[in-house]
Amino acid sequence: MRTHPVQTTLLNCGISNEVLNTYKERVERFHFELENSDDMTGWIDYPLMDHEQLFREIESLKEEISGNADVFVVIGIGGSFLGARAVQEALTPYFGARENGTEVKYVGHHMSGAYLQQLLHYLDDKEIYINVVSKSGSTMETALAFRVLRQYMENRYGDDAAQRIIVTTDPEKSPLKRIAEKNGYRHFAVPPDIGGRYSVFTPVGLLPIAVAGINIRSFMEGARNAALELKESDLTLNHAYQYAVIRNKLYNEGYSVEVLASFEPALKQFHEWWKQLFGESEGKEGRGIFPTCLTFSTDLHAIGQFIQEGSPILFETLLHFQETEGDYIVPFDQRNEDGLNYLAGRSFNEINATSKQGTALAHAEGGVPVIQLEMKKLDEYHLGYLMYFFMKACAMSAKLIEVNPFDQPGVEAYKRKMLELLKNPK
Repeated sequence: MRTHPVQTTLLNCGISNEVLNTYKERVERFHFELENSDDMTGWIDYPLMDHEQLFREIESLKEEISGNADVFVVIGIGGSFLGARAVQEALTPYFGARENGTEVKYVGHHMSGAYLQQLLHYLDDKEIYINVVSKSGSTMETALAFRVLRQYMENRYGDDAAQRIIVTTDPEKSPLKRIAEKNGYRHFAVPPDIGGRYSVFTPVGLLPIAVAGINIRSFMEGARNAALELKESDLTLNHAYQYAVIRNKLYNEGYSVEVLASFEPALKQFHEWWKQLFGESEGKEGRGIFPTCLTFSTDLHAIGQFIQEGSPILFETLLHFQETEGDYIVPFDQRNEDGLNYLAGRSFNEINATSKQGTALAHAEGGVPVIQLEMKKLDEYHLGYLMYFFMKACAMSAKLIEVNPFDQPGVEAYKRKMLELLKNPK
């Protein structure tokens, strides 16, 4: 029997084979629609394509940057930076950079003048490359930051600045593409049929991930295997679709908030990537589950009370990796003044796993539906698999509530209002 990398355990979710069967026909129909549509579904088969030339180009550029820069600055917002940052922070030591990686900093994901000023001051005594990432090429936050960083690079490096500026954008429609060609900047293409929040496996994510010292081939191998396994239309065999169905059932029962929680602080930016993926894909036409994220056990001391005994509006998805890089053993203390010698010899990761188990049981007993997603190891392969898993589940989940998984009209509305106010100040 095939073992799926993502192992699912349900507590208090009310899912049975009979319930799954009620979704069978719809899931198969929506699966066919996704697999045969050409409307922003290029991400579905992208990991299955031959990317050897792209890998070599990115790896060569990574070596150049490693040899000539202390910091790699990524300019982008939303899907243009969240995926890369999620992988980088999940797989980079808490203190310091990876041994074979370059420090990666991010800008253009908000409009804080203080942040930008302090970043430029931080960069003054360091060698840098920059990578502006924007599919449209016109997103305000990114465009403003690029204007500043571009001038900064030209002032510092003169004619050599062009060698240190890299553009990732739409290959045809973006003004950034024209800027890159006019000024001799190297550029990578965002496939036109892949939207930002589904783009982590394209150069949008792969270049920053590689520069950070992370193995993009292993990352893509995880995505490739997920793409193969999750091509299955049978709901009983497709774990991503099962997750989508569970979410839909709970949503129809009045659970309008999903909490994604994990037990490793390194996954905090992964939470942010997940939050955009589901929030922007589902939240439209007055529908959708509100996605929010917590880091346990830290947030158990802040929000745990509400989860356990507050308004019954939420369900919980607990994400856990059995193995993480590094661990520490609780020491024996002859004094035992804290009474904790009963834990001596056990590892913090073991105690963390027990905390996860206890949290799941307590919340389920309190009436909260709990979905547990568990993977073997926090590494490139499993993270690639998991991100594709969530993307496939998200597309199906949006289909089940009958909204388009690939547009974001509400985001465009805020942009229009902002431009109106900026162009017509009172």
